[in-house]
Amino acid sequence: MISWVAMDRIVEKQRAADPEYRKNAAGKVLRSDAKWLTDGELLTKLRSFGIDVARSSLGQLCRASLSAQEIAQPLLDERTFNGKQEQMESDWIWICLTALWQRWFPDQPCFEILDDKIQLGYEVRPSEATVASRVWLEAWDDVLRIFDRSGMQSIREFDLRFEGTQSLFNWIQDLEDELWRAGRWDRRFLKARIAVCKEALRRFHDDDRLSTENRRRAL
Repeated sequence: MISWVAMDRIVEKQRAADPEYRKNAAGKVLRSDAKWLTDGELLTKLRSFGIDVARSSLGQLCRASLSAQEIAQPLLDERTFNGKQEQMESDWIWICLTALWQRWFPDQPCFEILDDKIQLGYEVRPSEATVASRVWLEAWDDVLRIFDRSGMQSIREFDLRFEGTQSLFNWIQDLEDELWRAGRWDRRFLKARIAVCKEALRRFHDDDRLSTENRRRAL
């Protein structure tokens, strides 16, 4: 299983690269379709599905959830959609909630925002080690805040719930490598790498023996 944000990213890339796929996926709603909609238009979309939310009520839902998907899933489960087109358009529920979360509560980490930051780092990583490292340090802070909010104790537990484009298990290792690469130009990233390794060892020392030993060696 993969998360809705990971699936959205896959479809977006394939739709952009493959004309035949783009033709077959006509009508499929993606997060990019919400980019130019105003907050009011997003709320109107939600009301068309019988969902009436305000900033305050959505804020309460966001504080109690780790992703917009967690909010949208029960809303979708309790509705019946007639036909393929209506089912495809029902994606607007998650898309609108994700967009409003990002706009209204950008300091409240969620899996969708985290997934975006991790993928942005991979996109700029080949040529901009310091930029990628800055983005990924923000993502790392989000990871720690999500762990603290959720009560999760292990990387495996996180990945089972995250189901992102990248697994946390693999990404943390890439983060450590990228901080080393950026540290060749700016020693502050080496200090950040020490902090990441120490925190990962403190939290995840029982997760994977090889990763733990590699992290100790890196430290």
